[in-house]
Amino acid sequence: MRRPEDQRDRRHAELGRFLLLSKDRVRVTGPNSAAAPVLSVRNLCLDARTPEGRRRILDDINFDLTSGETLCIAGESGSGKSVTSLAIMGLLPKASLQVASGKILLGDRDLLQLPDRAMRKVRGGDIAMVFQEPMTSLNPVISVGAQLSEAIREHQGSDNATAETIAKQMLDAVQITDPARRLKQFPHELSGGMRQRVMIAMALSCRPKVLIADEPTTALDVTVQAQILKLMRELKQEFGASIILITHDMGVVAEMADRVVIMQDGRIVEDGSALAVFGHPKEPYTKQLLAAVPRLGAHAGTDTPPRVSETKIEILQRDRTPVLTVSNLNVTYGSQAGWFFKAAASAPAVNDVSFDIRPGQTLGLVGESGSGKSTTGKAVLGLIPFTGDVVINGRNIAGLSQREMQPVRRSAQMIFQDPYASLDPRMAVGTAVAEPMVIHGLGGKSERKDRVAELLHRVGLTPDAATRYPHEFSGGQRQRICIARALALEPKLIVADESVAALDVSVRARVLDLLLELQETMGLAYLFISHDMAVIERMSHRVAVMRHGRIVEAGTRRQVFEAPQDPYTQALMAAVPIPDPTAHRRLA
Repeated sequence: MRRPEDQRDRRHAELGRFLLLSKDRVRVTGPNSAAAPVLSVRNLCLDARTPEGRRRILDDINFDLTSGETLCIAGESGSGKSVTSLAIMGLLPKASLQVASGKILLGDRDLLQLPDRAMRKVRGGDIAMVFQEPMTSLNPVISVGAQLSEAIREHQGSDNATAETIAKQMLDAVQITDPARRLKQFPHELSGGMRQRVMIAMALSCRPKVLIADEPTTALDVTVQAQILKLMRELKQEFGASIILITHDMGVVAEMADRVVIMQDGRIVEDGSALAVFGHPKEPYTKQLLAAVPRLGAHAGTDTPPRVSETKIEILQRDRTPVLTVSNLNVTYGSQAGWFFKAAASAPAVNDVSFDIRPGQTLGLVGESGSGKSTTGKAVLGLIPFTGDVVINGRNIAGLSQREMQPVRRSAQMIFQDPYASLDPRMAVGTAVAEPMVIHGLGGKSERKDRVAELLHRVGLTPDAATRYPHEFSGGQRQRICIARALALEPKLIVADESVAALDVSVRARVLDLLLELQETMGLAYLFISHDMAVIERMSHRVAVMRHGRIVEAGTRRQVFEAPQDPYTQALMAAVPIPDPTAHRRLA
């Protein structure tokens, strides 16, 4: 059997032969600050066209990218990170965005002055981009191999056979197993991590000087994220590319960056080496971002989340039955046979899962995508068929009809991952929050209006929010609206399914604080589902780790995080990015 290092050497040898096709490539082992910048952004200003006139959204952006450097651009949503990358790529929507001034220099060429035809050669050939969501970047009806080969033929002028050979080599380079078979597959047949690897392979297939990666790991599990980041570091060394990594995850910044640019409201507020920015931040905004990062181990030595009183929890739980008891829960996915297709093979998604949650308590359910977390959350609320017993507030919901479930739903509500998808875009926020009360016949119109105002105030929004629509709010504000809606019926149990995964680090911290405050004041029980180990540690009294539909480890927060027993739990914890660049440089 070949050793992994032998396979790596073989792959590197193949890539070496492939890279010889380009005379201007050199192997780069680190940033070269003495050389001329590969890419320079000078005094870039960008305006958006609005009904009220032009509005400045990028203001005087300046930075250089040197050969072999990884530059991380960090900041919250709306800070201008992604729009900067789109300007570099020449992908700005001309109908709504316009460059007001500035230059983007690739060598001695100003990309802003290039005609569309010349820019198409730069895009993909000299500068390539990996987007956040690979499924929106890959054509679902074209095979992976055809999409890879198309890019290679377009930018290298290769014939079909050569393009297919290079495509296969690139899939091998990004460590996708059985590349010959994967070339024939379609994007939906690959996992999220594999699709992101395909996007990286496509971006690197034409040997670009600059690789821009826009939130490439945000939607990935912590272990897959670790693999993708490791892969990007290895391929940077192999290909000699410079990288612009756009992210709001300061742990990823600490792990990857040579230099860091912090953006806020369309401006660069801080620029420096990773060690300087993390060790001695100058700007209050940078300090705020770093302070908001959840750190694994920050709550060691206690089983109670911050803000939650142990005495109050003991009072809530005294002589009280659990709000939720799950016994031998099983969920199996599969399809029934139809006229034109056979039944798909049934696949167990949740296998013999049992746990309970008491008043004022949070059970953190953690694991990778496909582990069965979200399926468990939906099953315990009766949203999908299951076998086993689920007892909510003393009533077993197994076998109940939708009509029989309606009174049970007053005591159990759900907060989903994507707040925008959870809200009707045509329904005013006040109407959306009041809807559960209307369905259950609670209060009159005036009472419901007062209750909506009270709920919006409780989640940190002003009363005028009731008359506005979801698109008028930020992601964090929309999630607060979903929390207010979940509280409308005064439930005893809330299932929060990846409820902060899509939020920026500082917004996430505020939403988590809100959930903890509500738990303390209302005695709520949470089933808190997440793949983020640091968030689970912050929120949970007890933790259950899921893998392949089973709970492989469960216990108090201290037991699981301070003395994990299962190798899978240990691997999850080891994969968490550490928001400290000195730690990564010591490990390197």
